[in-house]
Amino acid sequence: MEVGVLGVFPQSLLVIGSGNMAGAMLRGWFAQGLDPAAVAVVDPCPRDLPTGVRHLTAIDPGLSAPDWLLLGIKPQMLAEVAPQLARLDLSHALVVSMLAGVECAGLRSAIPNARAIARIMPNMAVSIGQSVTALYAEELSDDDRARLESLFAMLGTAEWLADEAQMHFVTALSGSGPAYLFRFIDALGKAAEGLGMPADQAARFAMAMVRGSAELASRSDESPAELAERVASPGGTTRAALNIFDADAALDRLVGEAMAAAAKRSAELGQ
Repeated sequence: MEVGVLGVFPQSLLVIGSGNMAGAMLRGWFAQGLDPAAVAVVDPCPRDLPTGVRHLTAIDPGLSAPDWLLLGIKPQMLAEVAPQLARLDLSHALVVSMLAGVECAGLRSAIPNARAIARIMPNMAVSIGQSVTALYAEELSDDDRARLESLFAMLGTAEWLADEAQMHFVTALSGSGPAYLFRFIDALGKAAEGLGMPADQAARFAMAMVRGSAELASRSDESPAELAERVASPGGTTRAALNIFDADAALDRLVGEAMAAAAKRSAELGQ
């Protein structure tokens, strides 16, 4: 089902918690045409809310019934917020949660009066319209699914998951992934500095190399593994470096252990 841009936005959107991620999402939607007057934000310290957005520091029982409710709080805060949400009329609301680890069953238990519940997992690149957002819902109408997918496609790309358990893996991969890449970029610069390159120049080269390589990989029909082999000629400098990464599958093991730790923590947060 295709949805026009004007039909994608909720008639009224209540946002609980407008931290870095939720705030970036809102700014992206405002830029695409979402009317600030249709949005109410509950947050003690909101950031950069445009004129027209209604701001509250706490959940007001007198709030009008929202069309959509976006949960942008930390998972640990759900138990505190749920009793306050119980005082709102959510019988017609689609609850969209970005709480890492908190599954639909837990959300339904905490917010039993919601019309429907969906989960999302974007990442930091939402701030530049380049996020990959995972979507999951157990029982959602075709119209809700189409609108949800279209709304998050505005902020990059959006893809549905068939199994809710995959949300833990998506959290470990694309949700936390930007931090892994930032660390690797930092490590590249530090390594070049250690070899004798000026620190500021090393950082610039590392950043430019990663940006260009990511764009090259996204445009290529070859896999990243195949592209790496194209760069690494036998007996050359790249092969000497890859031999270190490949020894005893060192890089694969390290990344695998890191992502397993992130997925485990995601599961723990929902318990």
